[in-house]
Amino acid sequence: MITGTGPQGRQETTMSEKRDSSAKASKPPSTAAKSGGKIASPYGYPWADWLAREDPQYAAARQPVSALSVGEGKELSIKHREMVIIGILAFRGRDDGVVAHMRRAVEHGATKRELLEAIQAAAVPGGGPTLSAGVQGLMKLEAEGAWTFVTCF
Repeated sequence: MITGTGPQGRQETTMSEKRDSSAKASKPPSTAAKSGGKIASPYGYPWADWLAREDPQYAAARQPVSALSVGEGKELSIKHREMVIIGILAFRGRDDGVVAHMRRAVEHGATKRELLEAIQAAAVPGGGPTLSAGVQGLMKLEAEGAWTFVTCF
């Protein structure tokens, strides 16, 4: 076990130690769904499903890196990691990715306001096209009813 003292005097654990302990005590990461024994994209990316059919060994080899990046059991929540990814995808103009990652962020508790603020923050270095891509993603989710709640009285 490797621990150290962080800048505020708190005990800190290394990432490898956290991975080892969480791998023993937790369920597998929820970053992929199995479909017919093949890895499927948790984001619904058709290209990932195609890749899994064409080269299942390569798709399976990518899975551990994906699980380490966007899986559970990290200090930064899935919701917040998704917001980082959304900002990068918006900057890159990857509209399909923005929407897919927004959906996952919402599944993990992100509000419309949180996503808007993440896009606004990304727009500072990313500019107007980043803001536009992010806002259009929010508009698409809103049109799909992502934030429609039924209240019972």
